[in-house]
Parts: sequence; structure tokens; C-alpha cells
Amino acid sequence: MDANPTHPTYSAPAQPPRMRPWNWVLLVVGVLLTALGLGLVIGGAIIAGAEAAQRDGQYLTLETERYQSTGYAIITPRLIVDPGTTASTDSIQLEDVASFQVRVTPVIPDQEIFVGIADASDVATYLDDVPHAVLEEEMTWGPKGQPPDDWSWEKDTDDSLQEVAGTQTPAAPAEQDFWAASTSGTDTQELTFDLQEGQWTMVAMSADGSRPVWIDLQAGARTELLDPISPGLWIAGLVGLVIGIPLLLLGAAGLGRDITPAGPPARNFGQTVYPLAFVGQLDGRLSRWLWLFKWLLAIPHYIVLALLGFALMITTIAAGIVILFTGRYPRSWFAFVVGVLRWNWRVGFYSYAALGTDRYPPFTLALTDYPAELTVPYPERLSHGLVLVKWWLLAIPHLLIVAILTGGAVLGIGATDTITGWGLSLLALLVLIAAIALLFTGRYLPGLFALVIGLNRWTYRVSTYVLLLRDEYPPFRLDQGPTDPPRHSPPEASSPILP
Repeated sequence: MDANPTHPTYSAPAQPPRMRPWNWVLLVVGVLLTALGLGLVIGGAIIAGAEAAQRDGQYLTLETERYQSTGYAIITPRLIVDPGTTASTDSIQLEDVASFQVRVTPVIPDQEIFVGIADASDVATYLDDVPHAVLEEEMTWGPKGQPPDDWSWEKDTDDSLQEVAGTQTPAAPAEQDFWAASTSGTDTQELTFDLQEGQWTMVAMSADGSRPVWIDLQAGARTELLDPISPGLWIAGLVGLVIGIPLLLLGAAGLGRDITPAGPPARNFGQTVYPLAFVGQLDGRLSRWLWLFKWLLAIPHYIVLALLGFALMITTIAAGIVILFTGRYPRSWFAFVVGVLRWNWRVGFYSYAALGTDRYPPFTLALTDYPAELTVPYPERLSHGLVLVKWWLLAIPHLLIVAILTGGAVLGIGATDTITGWGLSLLALLVLIAAIALLFTGRYLPGLFALVIGLNRWTYRVSTYVLLLRDEYPPFRLDQGPTDPPRHSPPEASSPILP
């Protein structure tokens, strides 16, 4: 990397600033509590919606599925209801805990269908050596821990049928006397069953006991347990947010103060195309094969960037509120957000956003002597009202272009991810071509590298605007090459052929 102090890119400190560990502790704890709080609040909202849907006796239903068997019956796996034997369960009324409902519609017109539920042992005896089909999952309703605090309904997601061979023909199901509940008819049959202790199996058959069986099945359930759960989730989630968000913002501010340079930036940003210093210097010697394993080597960075990306989102929202009323971006938060973008670009340059170096990225938000760096000058004033529209409405044209160029890595955060970086996009295709050429020739095609850096530069300019760091609208131009061009240079002139 060019270490010439006259290079118009950025001024890296001779000694990187020291990151105080308690700021990282505040940030990590704040992220965990905030994420947990958001999850609980969202979960509480979902459960509240489900509880509201259950009012007036309605059931929460799954999508209708079609099943066809060449046998005489289609049965569900056993529903095991085991309330336990402890004294605390004596007062539990199982029918108040949950109720199940199935809606079965015959696919063959005018076919009379029978639906019944009975003890699993009676159904097994009835269908012994009878061809039938079984849904390939088993549901268990019962306590994992001490009831009634840890009740659960465990259900596999595989809804395929398993055919069971046999040689016998069953008697008509309606003639049997072991059904706990049953119904039959030529239209949609609805069967409701309140939760009861035991092992239960539901059976769908032709009413005359003939074959085959072809039905549309929809299952539903309702439970009174949702009513007390939702307020608890809401309260716990709000507590997590009230504690977590301030800790997160304090940690971000502390880390921002740690990396804020003592003096003014070395570059005159008024002479550049956009107020973002974006550098990516290609290493002269690159390993032919190391890129195959960089996804593994970069996993520690991916973990940290996931945490920092969440903190960046919350910090940007808080900064937007401050900008709306004051017109100023808090300087410490500004430095933190720029530091996260900087870290993300280093990892992307090392991995699958560019593959431009084999030097392992440093674990720091501050400027360092690394082949890939970026910085944004601090704006003294920002528009009050523009903060409401620029990150989504005004940025839509750029967001669409960046989505095509990078496969969706709109905010820069995500461009370093293995899956996103190698998704279906122009940038991914170019980096893949460069990687294959590197594998066989040991060389990174210079013109290709200049184009890759240009695409990343466009992405990070949009990120700078969307993250509220600047009010200047990003230009619609592809400035290629390792360094930023002057303001009045045409796009073609900023695409050097690297030696």
C-alpha cells in the first residue's frame, strides 16, 4: 500500500488508538439484550395476534394439504398426551389447555368420507394387516419439565405418507364402537377433539370402508395458554429494550470516541467526486489457492460483523432521531458507524467482495495500514427533514442498481458474507472469474480488479448516504481503480490499468 504522506486518501495514525474493553462489553451486552428484547416483543405480538384470532371459538389453522393413499385409510401418528403424575397436575383440566380440529374434504365428488379419533391401540387393532397410510411424523403433547410451565407440542415438518402393506379388508368404520369422536358425510367434515390424557390416532376413510382414500386435510388448534403468555413476553421484551438500547448506544459512543482522530482529516474532500475516501490496493503477490478457504478463515470476522451490523442499525435509528431535531449527527456515533463500514470493507476486500489481498484483516474499527480502507468526513450540519426520506425514497434508484450489482448487499453490511458475496450478481460473477484466473495463472487481471473496486465503491457511497452519514446524493458513475478520482475527472479516466 502507498505509504506516501502526500497520497490523497486518508491519514492513518502512526499508532492505532487503544480500544477500551468496557466499551466492547457494553456494546455486546447491549446487542444481546436488545436482540432478545426485540425477539420477545415480536413473539408477544405474534401470540397476541394468535390469541385474538382464537376469540369467538376460532382455531389457528395450518394450510390445507392433499393426501392420497391406495390403501383403505389415512391415519395420523399417535398424539401422546401425558400430563405427568405430580400433584401440581391434579387441578389441570386438559380440555381447557388445548383443543384440536381437523377439516377433511373428499377430493372424489360425492364420496362419503369418515373421520374419527380413537385410542391408538384400538386403531392399531382395527387396521391390523389392512393396507393404509401413515403421516410420517409424531406429535407429543406433554411436559418437558415441571408442568404446567413447560408444555410443548412437538411436530415434525415432514408431511409425506408412508404406505403400510396388508392383506385384510376392514369393516365399515362407522360400525365400530371405539371412536371417541367421529363424523361422516359427502362434504367437508369437521371434527373437534378436546385434549385428553392418553394416546390418540385420527383416521380418515371412505364411509363404506373402500379404497383408495383421497382427501384434503386442514388441521387447527386453540389453547387458553396464550392469554397469560403474551403479556409476559411483552413485559420481558420491553425490559430488555429499555436496558439493552442505552447500553448499546453507550458502547457505540465509547468505541466511536476511541477511534475519532485527534486532528482534521488529511484529505480535501471538496475536490473528490463524493465525500468518501475509498481505497483498495491490489497486493502484488496473491496465493493461487488461499481464496478457497477464506470463507473459513473469515468466520471470526463474520461473527463480529453480525454483532456490529445490528449495533449499526440501532445506532443509525437513534442518530436519525437526533438529526431530525438538532441537524447534527452525534460525532461519537458517526465515528462508530464509519468504523463498522471500514471493518466490513476490509473483510470484504480480503474475502469475496474483491479477493484483493491475502493479509488477514485487523480486528479494529480504526484506520490502520491495510490495503483496503475508507473514511468519511464528519458533516457539521445535516438536513432536518431529509433524514425522513433519503434512506429509502430518494435512495430507491441507487438501491435497485446496487441490488443488481452486488446481489442485495445494499448497506455494505453483508457484502463480506460468503453466501451473499457469491450469490447471483455481477460482482459475484466478476470475483469468481478473478478467482479462477488466479487459481490457474497466479495473476489477478488488472482491468477486472479496477472494475471490482468500482462496483464496491458505488455500493459504499450508497451506504454512506443511506446510513445518514452525508446529505450529498451519490453520483451515478462507476469510478474504477484503487483510489478515488478528482471531482471533475470523467468516469473513463478513473479506470487505470494497474501494473
